[in-house]
Amino acid sequence: MKGRVLIIAGSDCSGGAGIQADIKSVTALGGYAATAITALTVQNTTGVFDVLGIDPEMIVHQATVTIDDIGADSIKTGMLHSVPVINAVAEFIKQKANGIPVVVDPVMVSQSGSRLLQEDAVTALIEQMIPLATVLTPNIPEAEVLSGMKITSEGDMIAAAHKIGELGAEAVLIKGGHAEGDKIVDILWRCDGDVEGFEGSRIPSENNHGTGCSLASSIATGLAQGMGLSDFCCPCAGICP
Repeated sequence: MKGRVLIIAGSDCSGGAGIQADIKSVTALGGYAATAITALTVQNTTGVFDVLGIDPEMIVHQATVTIDDIGADSIKTGMLHSVPVINAVAEFIKQKANGIPVVVDPVMVSQSGSRLLQEDAVTALIEQMIPLATVLTPNIPEAEVLSGMKITSEGDMIAAAHKIGELGAEAVLIKGGHAEGDKIVDILWRCDGDVEGFEGSRIPSENNHGTGCSLASSIATGLAQGMGLSDFCCPCAGICP
């Protein structure tokens, strides 16, 4: 195994998203996955039926004993559902992960439409987590919230990525799966102003539960293995949300 990835995210009992999807993706790419679970969710491909948040101190304790013993070559964050959790995780990263690449997946709403980020936590996510992100991976609806603008074109995606990047992220990857059309374009914006597009054909499918989690953890694995962001194109074959 090459590349230690510390995943700080929620659990999906159905195995399709969250921590379970992250572990599968990291392992499939030859990395080593360690976890700090932020919430237990009762969900499947049709919806989220219940959420039990983990105490922020317990989340940080999981992450701390893991990184102190095993270490980490990258960190991936997923479901950070409340202000106290966001504040605790951000402080952990500042204190214990200086210099380690951080992939922030701003999980707000599940693929089925269930809210996974409390409404009062959006500002905390923007202020606390985005400045820590080596790369931020919003889908189009999340990018609209974070940028405060409507996205209806590739040009809008680029403008939104720039606005989000100005909040402090080193790079922003906006996933294009929510756009219409047979072609999907993901936009990667970097803080030096460079913009790249990754285009693929849409594969008609309803089996896209957890694809955003899988993409973010795959990027985290690549960073842990010493790859650069330009080495990535969407591994989800055009079905990433």
